[in-house]
Amino acid sequence: MSIDYVKRPSGSPAEAATRQTERPSGLVNLRKTARVALEKAGLSGQRAAVYLVLDRSGSMRRYYRDGTLQHLAEQVLGLSANLDDDGTVPVVLFSTEVEGVAEVRLDAYENRIGPLNESLGHMGRTNYHLAIETVVDHYVASGTTDPAFVVFQTDGAPTSRSAAQRALCDAAKLPVFWQFMGFGDPESKQFDFLRKLDELPVPALRPVDNAGFFPAGPEPMRIPDEVLYAELMREFPSWLGAARRAGILSR
Repeated sequence: MSIDYVKRPSGSPAEAATRQTERPSGLVNLRKTARVALEKAGLSGQRAAVYLVLDRSGSMRRYYRDGTLQHLAEQVLGLSANLDDDGTVPVVLFSTEVEGVAEVRLDAYENRIGPLNESLGHMGRTNYHLAIETVVDHYVASGTTDPAFVVFQTDGAPTSRSAAQRALCDAAKLPVFWQFMGFGDPESKQFDFLRKLDELPVPALRPVDNAGFFPAGPEPMRIPDEVLYAELMREFPSWLGAARRAGILSR
């Protein structure tokens, strides 16, 4: 898959973080761009609880410092503003363990992710399954009847691949779709496992295909918003149909 990039201003991490919080019309524009992407995907009027999962293994440090993950949180919040009804995106931060569960809201999102990461201390390894289980527990406890759409960001394979695969397959029984997003060289073997998760057989290992994957490249902030939203929505519509046919999601 080829992604077209646009140039974004360069600068120090501090300058990048400042730019992310000095865009008074930024979230308005993101909401509009996300709405167009949903319309193109045939999802106008679709409701979903939106989650964001962020990898904070040691190799992710620069993406927190340069504002990349703050920007992603704003993009996901813009999507949520069209899908969800509470103006809030739960954010799960994980490495060796799940280190934090926070949120970004329409009324509280600026300069949120960097300070949150700094407050959590040591950045460890990469255990997908704990983050998956945390999202599942949160979703079940919420009592919502809407499906969930999870943006799961990472820059590499998990420490325990068997645990990650098992957690994803167990979660396939619920109306939760997992959109994995890889930071780094799209040709790297570090993403082979994510491609495997995307292609796990149905129904041998899971009742429906409940996951997608796209590589965002080593500089994800260079992806135009409309391209990002199109990629996020690439497999979600087909999952909705499959989940309804399987009785996982009510019609």
